Amino acid sequence: MTDFRPGSFQVLPPVVKNLIIINVLMVMLQFALGRGGINLGDYLGLHYWASPMFRWWQPFTHLFMHGDPYDLNLTFWHIFSNMFALWMFGRILENLWGAQKFLFFYLFCGLGAAICHMAVLTFEFTSFHNAFLAFQHQPTFVEYAQFVRHQHLMDHPSFARFLSFWQANPDCIDCSQVAITEINNYYYGMVNMGTVGASGAVFGVLFAFGYLFPNTQLMLIFPPIPVKAKWVVGAYALFELSSGIQNSGEDNIAHFAHIGGMIFAFIILKYWNKKHRNQFY
Repeated sequence: MTDFRPGSFQVLPPVVKNLIIINVLMVMLQFALGRGGINLGDYLGLHYWASPMFRWWQPFTHLFMHGDPYDLNLTFWHIFSNMFALWMFGRILENLWGAQKFLFFYLFCGLGAAICHMAVLTFEFTSFHNAFLAFQHQPTFVEYAQFVRHQHLMDHPSFARFLSFWQANPDCIDCSQVAITEINNYYYGMVNMGTVGASGAVFGVLFAFGYLFPNTQLMLIFPPIPVKAKWVVGAYALFELSSGIQNSGEDNIAHFAHIGGMIFAFIILKYWNKKHRNQFY
């Protein structure tokens, strides 16, 4: 069932090829506009649904944005890792399913990643906002210290410095208002922060490969040993879940978007398998 007809396998099938081309062109446009002071990510990156910067098209367009227009090194590694994985595993799936089915799968996983990311942001921002409101009712040093600790902001330079200052100056008259302003600015900075990258869709592709070809040997780089695809996918899923739960927000990685891509990949694969049990491929 997993064999391809002789001569039918394409090393760079059309959808994977065009996705790579579009992503590269978008990075080039992003840097060109960035030199003029325009951050394309503000318009095409995925913003929180309650942000004034949110637009209806962003759950799809964020899949074609990568990195930062002012950081070449970050952008290069972001798009390289995603496009390499798309080529490595996506070409297998596209050759297996055909162009139309693979494109649907890719966009479905990308949309699923956006939905899961939004759901997690809603939970996190609601929790943060409620804690902020509670602090405003009693803006003391003790309450501020508890807020910073509970919101995992102890390692944030600005909050850590102000916490030390307030502790050293317990009679500070303006510290309560400064703390409220600082938290408010941080909150709106989070709400208006955009998310970019094809990682959610690519993680869906990775999951599908491991699901369909679980015993295929993949060669790790460090250390260089062969590992079955199902164990690689499982390790990635556990890593992303663990990182998402422990994440303090400082690594700027949407871990639950990656998990979302995998979840939606599982959903559509199970649906296809149930609907066309005898012709899954």
